[in-house]
Amino acid sequence: MPIGIQDFTKLREDEYVYVDKTAVIYHLTRTSSPYFLSRPRRFGKSLLITTLEAYFKGKKELFRGLAIEKLETEWISYPVLKFSLAGGEFTQVDGLKNALQYAIEDFEKNYGLPREQLPLSERFRNVLKNAAEKTGRKVVVLVDEYDNPLLKNIGGSKEIDEANRALYKGFFATLKDCDGYLRFVLFTGVTKFSKVSIFSDLNQLQDISMHPRYAEICGITQDELESTFSPEIDAMAQTNKMTRDECIAKLKRFYDGYHFTKNSVNIYNPFSLINAFSKLDFGKYWFGTGTPTFLVKRLNEMGFNPQQFSDGSLYASEDEISDYRPDNPDVVPLLYQSGYLTLKRYDEDFDSFVLEFPNEEVKYGFMQSLTPVYLNREKPLDVRNFGRDIKTGNTDSLRDRFISLFAALPYAAKKSDSVLERDFQNVVYLTFLLLGQFVKVEQHSAKGRADCIVETEEYVYIFEFKRDGTAESALSQIEEAGYATPYAADSRKLVKIGAVFSSEEKTLTEWLVR
Repeated sequence: MPIGIQDFTKLREDEYVYVDKTAVIYHLTRTSSPYFLSRPRRFGKSLLITTLEAYFKGKKELFRGLAIEKLETEWISYPVLKFSLAGGEFTQVDGLKNALQYAIEDFEKNYGLPREQLPLSERFRNVLKNAAEKTGRKVVVLVDEYDNPLLKNIGGSKEIDEANRALYKGFFATLKDCDGYLRFVLFTGVTKFSKVSIFSDLNQLQDISMHPRYAEICGITQDELESTFSPEIDAMAQTNKMTRDECIAKLKRFYDGYHFTKNSVNIYNPFSLINAFSKLDFGKYWFGTGTPTFLVKRLNEMGFNPQQFSDGSLYASEDEISDYRPDNPDVVPLLYQSGYLTLKRYDEDFDSFVLEFPNEEVKYGFMQSLTPVYLNREKPLDVRNFGRDIKTGNTDSLRDRFISLFAALPYAAKKSDSVLERDFQNVVYLTFLLLGQFVKVEQHSAKGRADCIVETEEYVYIFEFKRDGTAESALSQIEEAGYATPYAADSRKLVKIGAVFSSEEKTLTEWLVR
């Protein structure tokens, strides 16, 4: 498995697994138009860049057996100038300038071009001109993770951020005047910053992030999973004592579910898949490589209700999710572009997308990262003890755990009833949502359904939570609304729980079990 390997040449020469994307890459390269592609982190953007680099350098031997071998007939070698911005000291003064300058100096050295002491943008223009004239071939410019220097400075130095933006404006605007020297240009990144100059100055830059033709250019489809990784699926199934179909279904729940266009097929997270196959274990690989701390902070500052993540109320138009502004009060575009939300369906009536978590890895990982902030805890909520109580029928212990959670909330005197209600609901909601990793949980989603139903092999629990009121009235609501009716013939033990949170005492005051 090519874990951590983003260089196409190394991947092919050392015979790592490669999911063949060269047919769509070939189609992309038929024009010289400059392109921009946004995809979440660790989704294969750097591998795409190095694949394009090898292709444009005419390294035919690396593509033996791939689709492009039959499509390409000329295999011309072009000069390739690649800017790798995935790493660098971008929170330091001149960090971005040094990275751009290093790429130009390396290009000058590789192609025997004169090293001129000029302002960076002028030097950039000259190397494009000189390389094209010396080789007789137009230049390919590839920019990997263009937005990393900007993301690194969110919440940091305003001066460095402004300096980086100004540098981008002067530097990449050069491309507009050098069209005659350019064969192909591609920028990749996680986030499309709408006010960054490359998107305004390069008015011919085509954003293919939501283009149906390129929906599968990064990531892995279901067909690619089952054809490319068939031996790994069998090995994983055997190791985890599952059938092949059960293994595929679990892989789908954990790592599938990304959509990048209206009618996109499901796309698997490639980083998570290859790690899962390497370790033969269903872990949280992609999420574990970067906790979205600044996103969680933003959500909390906005008073964002986490229940919106799963109640189908997160909408955004294509324009809204394609552009990101740091001062935008709506955090949904950044959550989408970062890969924490994805397109679930298109609402034609309102010309908008409904956004939700793509899969269980992201859903539970993100919610775990929310709990320290939303439940006033130092560490994420570990719901395994709740799960043990549920599985063993220990309702007294379950009650005490909820009391402990409510006791940790900060109850300032200035809190309004609406804020108090939200805090109470968040405790219940986050607890049961995270519990869904271990048992079957149906969250309340419409009027006339119980607040929560939890199923195990031996028990079915029906919960009704009230803010103030009485536990008896909560139990009565379960009975009168017929929440238990679907389980009348069920052989499992039915447990009905009515619980009351007192807004005056700021804790769980009643807990009746029937």
